[in-house]
Amino acid sequence: MSDKPEDLTLRYLRRIDENIGLLRADVSELKQRMSDVERQLGRNAASEMEHYASVMGRMDRLENRIERIERRVDISDA
Repeated sequence: MSDKPEDLTLRYLRRIDENIGLLRADVSELKQRMSDVERQLGRNAASEMEHYASVMGRMDRLENRIERIERRVDISDA
């Protein structure tokens, strides 16, 4: 009679071990996917900052051109 409970316990322990193995694989995959998402977000943020810097540079050049035009037609603010 003592053999049956031990067998049952071992069976459950093996199932638990198998499930833990599956969970480890899932967590590992999720970590990889999260790393990919973080990398992509980093690229997007860098791209957005680069775009912002480009736009600001264009606006600075436009501001300089407008100031030159205002000086030429003598309508600049004192």
